[in-house]
Amino acid sequence: MINKVILVGNVGADPEVRTLESGVKTARVRLATSERFFNRETKESTDHTEWHTITLWRNLADVVDRYVRKGSQIYIEGRLRTREWTDQAGNKRYTTEVLADEMKLLGRRAEGGAEQQGGNFGGGQQQSYGAPQQQAYGQQPTYSQPAYTQQPMPQQPVSAPAMDDIDDVPF
Repeated sequence: MINKVILVGNVGADPEVRTLESGVKTARVRLATSERFFNRETKESTDHTEWHTITLWRNLADVVDRYVRKGSQIYIEGRLRTREWTDQAGNKRYTTEVLADEMKLLGRRAEGGAEQQGGNFGGGQQQSYGAPQQQAYGQQPTYSQPAYTQQPMPQQPVSAPAMDDIDDVPF
């Protein structure tokens, strides 16, 4: 089964960052993505904005705390998670959020006037957190959660059998 979400959007408010009693940092970001629809009959276009709640942990939360502000454009890869809780009135409530596994800063001017340029943070030095992945969207660094599972063994390349050997394959 696959549960994967990829979003590119603008941050709607400064991130909410907390540090738990255990010392683990977590951040919550509201991300807006927009689609434009064109009606051929009326010859008008309509925009639809969808709001997503993004939850980031550990290194990703630290990067968000340092560099992401309202208006920042970011790329998120993660997975959907639905949580259930009971409110003060005793009603069951549900929310669906994206648990981020990777994040890229996309170099869009944030509201405070600070510009993000492909990972050049202050003083022109490029910093990376987590495990940087292959670059996309130019030279922006990718931030990802560290892997806590064993990595698979590298596989040896497999070549197809020669045509003469096909008759010897038992079925």
